[in-house]
Amino acid sequence: AGEPSMFAKCTAEFVGTFLLVLTVGCNVLGGSGVWAGVSIACVLMVAIYALGGISGANFNPAVSVTLGISQSMGGPGLDWQTVGIYSAVQSLAGVAAAFCFCGLFGNAFYLVPGPEFRWYHAVVVELLYTFMLCFVVLNVAAAKKNVQEKNQYYGLAIGFVIIAGAYGAGAVSGGCFNPAVALGLDLSKSGGPFFEGTGFGWSGPYIVYELVGALLAAVFFKLVRPGDFGGHSSTASELLSEFLGTYMLVLTVGLNVLAKSPAGAFSIAASLTSMIYALGDVSGAHFNPAVTVSILASGRAQDLTPGK
Repeated sequence: AGEPSMFAKCTAEFVGTFLLVLTVGCNVLGGSGVWAGVSIACVLMVAIYALGGISGANFNPAVSVTLGISQSMGGPGLDWQTVGIYSAVQSLAGVAAAFCFCGLFGNAFYLVPGPEFRWYHAVVVELLYTFMLCFVVLNVAAAKKNVQEKNQYYGLAIGFVIIAGAYGAGAVSGGCFNPAVALGLDLSKSGGPFFEGTGFGWSGPYIVYELVGALLAAVFFKLVRPGDFGGHSSTASELLSEFLGTYMLVLTVGLNVLAKSPAGAFSIAASLTSMIYALGDVSGAHFNPAVTVSILASGRAQDLTPGK
């Protein structure tokens, strides 16, 4: 089979993004509670496996932008024309899906920071977990080694980021991590059939910080995998890999505990799983001094010695 046409790719991006945003809205308005994060992560994972071979299954303007930045720096990714087309289609799909769930439930909901949280709390967690999402996508789906080996875990790794972020950061910002989601939710309440005249505008700062997260993901992708950009791996790349994995793990632990998450253990495990899949072939993905000491004591890692 030849390369899919741009129309086919755009259709895949529209369908995947539409299903994702529709699932977000139906879970919130349907009051699914504890299982909402899992439901959203699962529809993303299924859509990625179903449509990844057609369009790359971005379903998120931040993901498309991070791929554009990566290619601009000399690595794997997308050209900017494709990024622009994908982002427009994804945004349209997000708005269409939001109006659809509004029609189904006869209601909508505001995109706002959680109770007791300020705007800067919300945009920081949006930045961090959008960074994590884009970073995992780059490592499991775009990195040359994983593309050549055609790994089968990429969809699971990406979906698990949503579980990590939904329960960890959801109480703070609502857990968008996707400009198409933020725009769709914002317009559905403030510019749609259930317009109430207040609340519109949070998609603006959310989207800005999500795109900053996308930028940072591309930069750190280059730093941990310099070989994909014509450079050479180094100890610094391995150390940065361990820092990033451990940082996201501990951040997820703290957010789940402080938010009294009903699925804290699952969220934390999902965070660890995603970062192991993303960085396991860079540094070994220990993310834990106890693991490093255990591997050292076993004597099975030739390059992990007291001398090193």
